[in-house]
Amino acid sequence: MDNAPYFTNDTIVFGILMLCLGIVFYTSSIRTKFWKKFYTYVPVILLCYLLPAIANSLGIISPEWKEVTTDGAVIEKSSNVYYIASRYLLPASLVLMTISIDLKGIFNLGPKALIMFATGTIGIIIGGPIAILIVSAISPETLDGVGFDAVWRGLSTLAGSWIGGGANQAAMLEIYEYNPDKYGQMVLVDIVAANIWMAVLLIGIGKNKKIDRWLKADDTAIEALKEKVSGYAESIKRNPTLTDYIVMLSIAFTAVGIAHWGANGTSNFLTNNFKIFNDKSSALATFTSTFFWMVTIATIIGVLLSFTNAKKYEGAGASKLGTIFIYILVATIGMKMDIGSILENPGLIAIGLIWMTIHAVLLIVIAKLIKAPYFFLAVASQANVGGAASAPVVAAAFHPSLATVGVLLAVFGYVVGTYGAILCTILMQIAAAG
Repeated sequence: MDNAPYFTNDTIVFGILMLCLGIVFYTSSIRTKFWKKFYTYVPVILLCYLLPAIANSLGIISPEWKEVTTDGAVIEKSSNVYYIASRYLLPASLVLMTISIDLKGIFNLGPKALIMFATGTIGIIIGGPIAILIVSAISPETLDGVGFDAVWRGLSTLAGSWIGGGANQAAMLEIYEYNPDKYGQMVLVDIVAANIWMAVLLIGIGKNKKIDRWLKADDTAIEALKEKVSGYAESIKRNPTLTDYIVMLSIAFTAVGIAHWGANGTSNFLTNNFKIFNDKSSALATFTSTFFWMVTIATIIGVLLSFTNAKKYEGAGASKLGTIFIYILVATIGMKMDIGSILENPGLIAIGLIWMTIHAVLLIVIAKLIKAPYFFLAVASQANVGGAASAPVVAAAFHPSLATVGVLLAVFGYVVGTYGAILCTILMQIAAAG
């Protein structure tokens, strides 16, 4: 956003996001005919995402903006609400939602999750060059640009982001040296295409039973895991006390502190002691990402706690507390989506939408062939496109016990992200030249 939004104070912005969540959950609890029918077609999590997006589009709030000082200097400013949610609340939620996880049950889900993840990655790799070929035939001027301004160089950053995450995106920017003055256009394409697809996936969650019937999917392993975790939670259920809440928050945020400490230490150790990790153009640069290690360490802590008496705090509502943090994260993600920006840079936006469509179609075809449940399709896609910030969000929307599946796939995406993005970029360069 070029102009400052109406509210720039993060305390007020957070209040608005919480108001959006409050409105959605309150109206979803009203048992009138209108609201029951409304929420039959519109999932709660989708509205938690869209209301902040609408507020952003109307200029009420914004994740970032520009301000002009009295002496004419332009200052770029941003909100820290998403940063706090993704760095503090996300790892805390991962710990709280994996305390009661059945690790054996996750492994019993079988190979279909990995097959769908690999399909999502392949969809991104081939989708980029195909999108370039289609758009170049309709609007060749969209691909204008030579040298470091070449559009395929900029699109390489999307490939890195959509297969892995932010660290892979940064690595591709270093490797292919795209003009940084034009990089903002690629960020816009990333936000628009990825968030529209996430909205579609969230809509599908409300209809996942019908989708599974169409896919002829066998979701017995998923349902068995959900029932086992729910049954365990029911068997130890109790009215939570103040002590329970304090202890749960203590466990969660102590783990967050350890995760941040471990992430910073690991990243610094690799950077300071191994030259190959210090090279931002290296595929191994992903492992210097503090976000990567933060999510990984928080997940490991949660899994380890599931083998201790901490698991009993699920009966006091540990996963529900974690789900609250997830919904706050969803609202902050929605705040980053400007609905009005969809009409800007139509050529590049078209490439992004076609690219994402190819990714989606391939996932649907393979899911139909191997009879994979919609859960695997949605989570595998977000493990690629959304990464560790949104994959557990989508997984937890099915059931809190499934959040770890999203995290594990997203971490795998970080590992293969740069390699897959390089292959995709080579194909895009060939397509653009053609």
